[in-house]
Parts: sequence; structure tokens; C-alpha cells
Amino acid sequence: MNQARRDLLKAIGALAAYPLPSKKPNILVFLTDDHAQWLQQAYGNAEVKTPNLSRIAQNGVRLANAFTTTPVCSPARASFFTGLMPSQHGIHDWIEEKTQAYAYPWLKDKTLISELLQQHGYHTGLVGKWHCGHERIPHPGFDFWFSYWESQYPHSGQQHFSDNGQQRVENGFQSPMLTDQALRFLRAHYAAPANKDRPFFLFVGYTDTHSPHAEMPADLAAQYRSATFRDIPTEAFSPAHGRPLIPVSKNPDDERRKREQYYAAASSVDREVGRLLDELAARGELDNTLVVYTGDHGLNAGQHGMWEKGNATVPQNFLEESIRVPCLLSWPAGGIPRNRESDLPVSHCDLFATLLAAANAPFGSYKGPGQSYLAHLRGNAAATWRNQVICEYGNARMIRANGHKLILRYPYQGVTFPNELYDLKADPRETLNIYRESPLTKQMTNALNEFFARYSNPQHSGLNLENQPLATKASPWLVQK
Repeated sequence: MNQARRDLLKAIGALAAYPLPSKKPNILVFLTDDHAQWLQQAYGNAEVKTPNLSRIAQNGVRLANAFTTTPVCSPARASFFTGLMPSQHGIHDWIEEKTQAYAYPWLKDKTLISELLQQHGYHTGLVGKWHCGHERIPHPGFDFWFSYWESQYPHSGQQHFSDNGQQRVENGFQSPMLTDQALRFLRAHYAAPANKDRPFFLFVGYTDTHSPHAEMPADLAAQYRSATFRDIPTEAFSPAHGRPLIPVSKNPDDERRKREQYYAAASSVDREVGRLLDELAARGELDNTLVVYTGDHGLNAGQHGMWEKGNATVPQNFLEESIRVPCLLSWPAGGIPRNRESDLPVSHCDLFATLLAAANAPFGSYKGPGQSYLAHLRGNAAATWRNQVICEYGNARMIRANGHKLILRYPYQGVTFPNELYDLKADPRETLNIYRESPLTKQMTNALNEFFARYSNPQHSGLNLENQPLATKASPWLVQK
């Protein structure tokens, strides 16, 4: 039995101390694009209005230290769907939707969480952004599929969707249309006699918070006309991170408009989340639904003197705002206490394992790093857990542990950027690269190498990009000069 399987079974076995509910939970996962952790009331933002997301936190647990596996969309989403690191599943950057999405069978040989839940009795659906290749085609394990026909754009206007593989064209603001389809799935689920005792798994991917930061509903944008945006520090970009591709504008009016739109986007998503929570509450199903709200990665909206995420600099960055994600979970009937905070360091791979544990759907051949944190959510502080976070993005790898962040960069076509080390306690804004050969860097390098020795496939490794399919021509390792 390999170590990864032992880890997963150990985490699932820890649940024996807790009485399981009499039936499996429904599972509702919101995974929103580019919604940074800092842009939520539940995480302390003083001005953004996200009451429904706070409702999830108040009904469950807020994870303060949730991180992406990669600070860009497609690989992060693939890590949620497969429980694997990018060096295992093979998606290393966002997939260009028109050509590259169909140039390679992305994730074809990988087992998806939808398949595992379907095999264990779940009625499954996906609504919104998939972005792991072949967007139009319903993917394995999904009984219901409503995604994009070609791309997620625009936020408002003519929309092209894939309705279970058939093209569908609509006009209007996108996110309410996605909510309508999520409600369609839920209402069909409850209308079918065969589903009387059958749980559902519904994945909903909104994109309002993704650029372009424009086209948000006027009533929501108006809420931020007098906002100070005081949660965004005013600071210069540090050359320790290379160069920014989208620096803060010198025109303050441009900055204000973009921030108004970004905050309004968070409120727009919040409004749609509320519609689905209300539907489940009206049916008396909310308490036995494991509700998860998270993001694929973070975003900078002026922090560090720049906009966007991991691919917004050359070389790619792992800034805190880029890698931290919101993660709120509620399931009162499953023993998760209300209105609690956890500082457990977790990732999308851990969420994969946690949902399977909650569904009592073990994955015997699982080879990823994910561990279920369900026991921790239920209050078992004695359950063991690691103290490090590991991310990767293409030919760069990061480890965050014991107050330090180490970034190791590897060559691509003969070009190598400097390694980086930040003391997050003395320099929380990550302005000074203090990398040098030392016992600390050696220890962290060894931990990083040990991790990828276990959780990397040579065929898909981020250190072997030259021999892998191209996701996009805009990857930071391609845009080097």
C-alpha cells in the first residue's frame, strides 16, 4: 500500500470517533474564478458586501489558510477535480479555449471527483466554468452539464453555452443564467421519484470576478461609488518579483473604476449564491448539504502595485494575494460546528479528499497529496496535519512553512530566473528576496524535493515543459523578454 493511500485511509479512519449522519450529504461546491480571499466580509474586508458568503461561514467553518495549488485557473481547477498536483495531471497554465482546448485530450486518463461520487450513488451536475479542456463536452461522471460553448466571455451580452453538449445562445448578464441552470438541475433532481433518497453533487463555477473588470450590474457597482478601498494597500511593485505585466494605472479614475467593478463582481456572485442557498433552505435540505465556497486562486487589485494573479508578472509569482483562496464550508447535520474559524493550511487537493470522505466514497487508487480535513472541521484538534503549503506553476515551485516562503525556479529553453526566499514575519509584503544558500534553504529545498518525488509524473512534470502540450502561448515562461 503506497503512502498516499495510507494517508487518505488514516484521515478517513479518524472519522470513526464521530457519529456519521444517517444519510449521505448533498454536496454543493461554488468554485469562483479570481475571487481573492481578501475580498469577502467573512475574511475581514471592511467594505465589500457579501452577506450570503458570510451566511455560509456563520453556518460552518471559515478556513483562514486555504491555498491554491497553482495561481492560475485551469491547473487549479484540475487539482480540485482530480486531487492531483499539476505535475501529476499535466495542466500547467490556463488553456486557450478556441484551439488548445481541443488540441490534446486534457485529463482524459484522470479520475474525476464526479466519477467517484457518481459511482457512490450521487446525481451529479456541473454549471459554469470547467476550463480543463473540451468545454463543450459533458465530462465523465456528470449527469448534467451546462458550461461554455467556446469561452467564458462576455460577462454581459450574447452568451454561448453548452447545454449537455448542444449549443445554446442567450442574451443578458451571465451569472443569473448560470444560477437558473443550477436551479434547473436541483428542481429536476427533486422532481424525479428515483432521487427520493439519492444525494446530489452540484458544482457551480461563476466568473464575474475574472477580468475584464467591467459590465457588472449597475445597482451593485453603485454601492461602491463612495468606497475608499482601504483594504487594498498603496504600495510600489518590488523588483524582487521581476516585472509586472499589468501595473497599477497612473490614472486614479481608472483604478477606482476597476476596483468598483471587482467589488461589484463579488457582490454579484454573492447574490447568486444566495438564490441557491434559499432554494435548499426552502426545501429543508440546507442543513444536510455540505456547502463549499472557494476560489480557484487569488487576485491582486493594486496590492504590490499590480493587478491580477500568478501570471501577472515575469517570472510567475506566488504572492500571498495570488495563492490564498477563500474556503467556507457548512454542514450542520454532519457535525461541523457553526461560526468557527480554522487556521489549518489546506489546498484544493485536500478539498477533493474531504468531499470524498464526507460522501463515504473512498478512492482506493488515489495517488495525490490530498488529505481529508473533515475530522478537523468537526473539532478533532488532535488529528495530525502538516505545517507546509506547496504550490507550483510551470517551471517554478514554492514551499511555505514556518514563516518563510521559498520559490525555486528551473530552466526553460536555457533561461532561468533567480530563486526567492521571503521572511513572512519580518517582511509580510514580500518586498525583499533574502535567498542564499543556508541550512534553512537546504531544509526547505529538501522538503520540496521530497514532496515532488512522491507527487510528480515525469510525463507531466513542470520541469519537463518542453515535451508537453501547450496550454497557451501566454505562459510566463514563454513571455520572458
